[in-house]
Order: sequence, then structure tokens, then C-alpha cells
Amino acid sequence: MLKVIIVLLLLAVIASLSSGLYFLIKDQGNERKRVLYALGLRVALAACLAGTVAYGIATGQLGSQAPWDRNLHPERVISE
Repeated sequence: MLKVIIVLLLLAVIASLSSGLYFLIKDQGNERKRVLYALGLRVALAACLAGTVAYGIATGQLGSQAPWDRNLHPERVISE
């Protein structure tokens, strides 16, 4: 469930990024502040995403299986 939330938050960050680019191009010379609102939303979503990943690592629901972690944490290696 946590991985689904992370993917949804990542997609929301990408959607906010693309909407900010669209507003930046479309609202040139206009007084509307849609770009700033898109930026604020993107920052808030990125903070939620970082918090969710930190929560997952802290609770043990997320872990690293990177090759360089095998030497640091041999007890966590999943044998294939």
C-alpha cells in the first residue's frame, strides 16, 4: 500500500510540474499567479513524498537492495 501511495505522489508531482510549465508558457505577461500556485503545490507534494519515503524506511516497509549495501548490511541480503 505504501508503494502505491509513493507512486501516486510521484505522478502528482510530475503532473504539477507539467501544469506549471503550461502556465508559464500560456500566462506570459499576465498578472495571474497560477505558476506560483503550481510551484507551491509541487513543493508540498514533494515534501509529502519525502516524508512518506522516510516513514517507509523508518518502519522497515521500504529497504534498499542496492549492490553496494551488501557489504554494509550482509544480513539484509535476499538470497536468490
